[in-house]
Amino acid sequence: MEGVRGNHLSFVDSFGQQIVDGLLAPGQILLTEELQERFAATRSVAREGIRVIQALGLVAVTRNVGVRVQSAEQWNVFDRKVIHWRLNGPQRTKQLLSITELRLGVEPLAARLAAERIGVAQGRELTGLAGELLATGNAGDLEAFLAADIAYHSLILRAAENEMFAHLHEAVGEVLSGRTEHGLMPERPHAQARHWHLGVAEAIQQGDGATAEELMRHIVLLAGQELRQELGLSTAQK
Repeated sequence: MEGVRGNHLSFVDSFGQQIVDGLLAPGQILLTEELQERFAATRSVAREGIRVIQALGLVAVTRNVGVRVQSAEQWNVFDRKVIHWRLNGPQRTKQLLSITELRLGVEPLAARLAAERIGVAQGRELTGLAGELLATGNAGDLEAFLAADIAYHSLILRAAENEMFAHLHEAVGEVLSGRTEHGLMPERPHAQARHWHLGVAEAIQQGDGATAEELMRHIVLLAGQELRQELGLSTAQK
């Protein structure tokens, strides 16, 4: 059973990556038998994998025609699999910049709303995570810092009690992971940003939405500037 599951995951990952990388062009039609041969999969694994890729919007399946590769406009770009594939290929820069722009539009407002709606236990957890960011950043432990950073931003998105914001936490987490995985984080996280994280947590705890929003905007703007520097882009570029 484990082998079948492994084959299924391998098929989905390979098929999705090739579509996202442009190795399979939009409009191209493939038969199940071709995909079995291309990815060394059984018919059952291929059929199940095609259903997963179809659910992500990467392909459309037409009876008696085959599997048609879809253009990027049809993809579920918020799904963590699609984000992961984009980060692993030639679309990495575009993906990192687009999600950073999305974060700038969403996370400051999420912080303001969290200040109005967060529960007591969530507030304590957020402050604890901010403390972990300070400690792990000081120690230069990027792995532990990443885990705390993902948990911190995820908690704020969920604490805003807006189901659409909450749905973005996996996308944000995937990009934070990808930035670290691909060596696009500074060796030691920015000290000011870590203190801003603590400031956001304290402002949320105190119900100060305006301060939480302002500091979160500083955090995301700085992350965007650092990212552009790591990518060799102008920080003034839009």
